[in-house]
Amino acid sequence: MTVHRGRHQQGLKLLHVIAKPLRIKDFLHVAPSDEFFIYAVRKPNHQNDRIWAKTIEDTNDDERCRAMVQDTRCIGIFIMFTAKKILWVLKEEEQFWDGAYFREIILQQHVFPFLRNPNNVLDTDEVLFLHDKAPCMKANATQHLLEDEGLQFWGNSIWPDNSPDMNLTENIGAIIKEKVEELMANEDRPNRYNYDILRANVENTLIDLENNTDLFVDLLCSMKKIFDVFKAAGGGHTDF
Repeated sequence: MTVHRGRHQQGLKLLHVIAKPLRIKDFLHVAPSDEFFIYAVRKPNHQNDRIWAKTIEDTNDDERCRAMVQDTRCIGIFIMFTAKKILWVLKEEEQFWDGAYFREIILQQHVFPFLRNPNNVLDTDEVLFLHDKAPCMKANATQHLLEDEGLQFWGNSIWPDNSPDMNLTENIGAIIKEKVEELMANEDRPNRYNYDILRANVENTLIDLENNTDLFVDLLCSMKKIFDVFKAAGGGHTDF
């Protein structure tokens, strides 16, 4: 419904959105992506945290809250996966996640070569790049770059804003955060908040996920069900 209203406001017809109904096997050509951050020290009630409390008293017995430090360091991660493999890029500390970085480093150096390699996708001619429309992705320069490279993608006029529940990369991110948090909790206390230890645990977790094709295929096959539920909800809330 969000897409339909947007197209209607622009005076565009539905045939501009998609030419034929999407089938489950069509979603196997999708390459969802997103970026997120993993912190060396968790922040209570932070967007990327798993600690939620109704009152201050609820945190008294939580070791992570008692050991909280200010200005904790974090690792930025770009994730993209297909039915065959996962691509991940760790952002260096001195780099800013702006449009230039996204286009020059993420897209040109990693995403384009990855999606053009038949070892990584089912069909290089059918692959569809999908992103959750962060500002770096919505930028006109990024949209034009994708068009110039001839890569199929859902641009600003198709994929709705603020749609994390529709982006399956969020599921991959949750798995990574859960595993890394477990690894950091098992480290000796001096290492629990060490940046190098955090980076090593993140890298090892990502390497373990690289060829989990069963997970990737299951997630991609679930996309049609998710879209059908959103359509049935008429733009309202869903259980996703």
